[in-house]
Amino acid sequence: MAKLAVIYYSMTGTNLKLANWAKEAGEEAGADVKVLKIPETAPASVIEGNPAWKAHTEEAKSIPEVTLDDLEWADAIIFSVPSRFGNVPGQFKQFIDTTGGLWAKGKLANKVVSAMSSAQNPHGGQEQTILQLYTTMYHWGAIIAAPGYTDPVLFEAGGNPYGTSVTVGENGMKENVEAAVKHQAKRTISVAKALSHL
Repeated sequence: MAKLAVIYYSMTGTNLKLANWAKEAGEEAGADVKVLKIPETAPASVIEGNPAWKAHTEEAKSIPEVTLDDLEWADAIIFSVPSRFGNVPGQFKQFIDTTGGLWAKGKLANKVVSAMSSAQNPHGGQEQTILQLYTTMYHWGAIIAAPGYTDPVLFEAGGNPYGTSVTVGENGMKENVEAAVKHQAKRTISVAKALSHL
């Protein structure tokens, strides 16, 4: 059974929703799946001043924070993070910067990795955020399982070959990306299963 860690960071819940769709699809594909959140580093006063952020913090209270042990446990990892000026959020980067010990021991090599992202505008940096994340994964020696154009649902979701991305407005997600997320998760698991037979 492939072990999948779906690791997300979210202020208002969009990336948790993507993560939960990935979890559903991973379980359908026969994987043992954990949904884990990146630890929050923003001051409580800032979170308190943003009602949507505060509401999501309450919503996600019971979701465990990711640890280095989770990375070592996983055969496959799907990351879901919002774009921050075309890059990953600082919270995510802070966690990734703690992985040096695992990396030095070769414990992150050959993990199968895929990524998803969100932003407020259609060209708000989603693709670049995913590519920035993959740059770190190349240093790990991970195997990138991008969706490419392997299923028509990707075109219906906006056609991002690097990973599912979504535009988020005041009324939620603007594109219907659920099927694309689920395809991406199943593809990630299929790559992990194929590697396990080598």
